[in-house]
Amino acid sequence: MQIRELDYKELDTVYEVVLQLYPELSYDAFENLVYDMRHIQYKMFGILEREKLIAFAGVAVVTNLYYKRHLCVFDLVTDKEFEDKKYTQIMLEYLYDHAKISMAENIVLTSHNHALASDAIYEKNGFTKSDSLFVKPIITLR
Repeated sequence: MQIRELDYKELDTVYEVVLQLYPELSYDAFENLVYDMRHIQYKMFGILEREKLIAFAGVAVVTNLYYKRHLCVFDLVTDKEFEDKKYTQIMLEYLYDHAKISMAENIVLTSHNHALASDAIYEKNGFTKSDSLFVKPIITLR
């Protein structure tokens, strides 16, 4: 098992796993969004077994008035084949160490799929549910 930062050359591999979290996301949109997030120094981390990507996390160290300097976990997904093998736990521990090295005060993550199983994993790892997130779409004509 290897945990490492992933390179932009590996987007094809990353996309295969990310698609399990965002099934409606096209590859072109994914690629454009990843490149667009470079300005916030979006980093991609992966757990690999024999060069197969098992788990993926997309993160950035950001600062705001509420959470101060924090590691924002935008995307966290484990390949469905391997969900029961503690890879999410391993990734969360790795991200905790990355946050400490980055001098972050908190790790903030959002749970997109609202699955009770993933919430239980986060709570088991010391995360507590916090404030509500409100989203209002901006409709553009195309």
